[in-house]
Amino acid sequence: MTIPYFLQRLVLLFGFLLAPAAWSASAVIPPPPQLAAKSWVLMDAVSGNVLVDHQGNQRLPPASLTKLMTSHVAALELQRGRIKENDLVTISEKAWRMGGSKMFVKVGNQVAVSDLLRGIIVQSGNDASIALAEHLAGGEDTFAALMNQEAKRLGLADTHFVNATGWPAEGHYSSALDMAKLARAIVIEDPEHYSLYKEKEFVWNDIKQPNRNLLLWRDPTVDGLKTGHTEEAGYCLVASSQRDGQRMIAAVFGTNSESERATETAKLLTYGFNFFDSKTFFKKSETIQAVAVWKGAARTVKAGVAADFAAALPKRASSEYKTRVVLKEGNIVAPVAAGAPLGRVELVGGDGKVVMQAPLVALEAVEEGGFFRRMWDGIRLLFRGLFG
Repeated sequence: MTIPYFLQRLVLLFGFLLAPAAWSASAVIPPPPQLAAKSWVLMDAVSGNVLVDHQGNQRLPPASLTKLMTSHVAALELQRGRIKENDLVTISEKAWRMGGSKMFVKVGNQVAVSDLLRGIIVQSGNDASIALAEHLAGGEDTFAALMNQEAKRLGLADTHFVNATGWPAEGHYSSALDMAKLARAIVIEDPEHYSLYKEKEFVWNDIKQPNRNLLLWRDPTVDGLKTGHTEEAGYCLVASSQRDGQRMIAAVFGTNSESERATETAKLLTYGFNFFDSKTFFKKSETIQAVAVWKGAARTVKAGVAADFAAALPKRASSEYKTRVVLKEGNIVAPVAAGAPLGRVELVGGDGKVVMQAPLVALEAVEEGGFFRRMWDGIRLLFRGLFG
């Protein structure tokens, strides 16, 4: 559900977090900027907290932002070892004839996967996108199915692809929120290839083409991701910036010019860095504490969180937030499987209210102890129950 802008202003002025963490009423955050665009979202990359959401779920044509998923699917296939960067791809006539922005590959040529990735990410080549889609899936339609499978895995509820390029087509749509989520997945899941998104130019077939993301020239902290433009979609941009170890992602749909999409996106990024602190309280699989185990081969089990416990908090109140561990009621009795719930971790604001929580889980398995351990602990538990 999209929150109207006037409600955003009201909520922010009273200091409550939109989603999913929260801040205390004493922390006054100024309202976010209004942009000359159709839809926009600002996201903290570490926590995934959505800090600004204006029509973020609105389904709109994504134009060449589509290629974020094209390159992401290809990067995942590289990780899985199904393809290699030096694999040669034969350029089909369909890829060669494709209109719009081009890498300028020629029919029948063999081009390395690594070069096609740059053609997609830096040059926004429709021809490169189709060539790589055909190489990975045999055809663009089948590749679009792979794109939709990945969209489902990432929880992109307002996204559906019918091609690999973003060429206007019925049933081809996405949203600012979904594109921010996709960008976050690219940053987190494939840091090796993320560096491609900050390359300012790429030369192929003796033709040098610049990256259309103007923020790469305007702001040295911006290191990605992708632009898009069609007459129907307007000028779109998904950008990411890292400052002092903190990363923000902005997705903006439907501005009126190439320069305007950069200017409007920069406003969102500046707002995020100026008024929010991104904090990671516990890392994935970090031992938070040892929890007592009864009748086990070990006396304790290491407990932690299955995913990073992080939040974006208002700068002027971030020090007020504390964490606490709440163990589940009753005794933990072996066997204990890895990942078994042991309680929860809470983030508590200065007013004592819980603003965020996550399951506390076993980071390791604990098998049943021997006969005498089980018997002795059984006696102890009996007396513990009788006398508290």
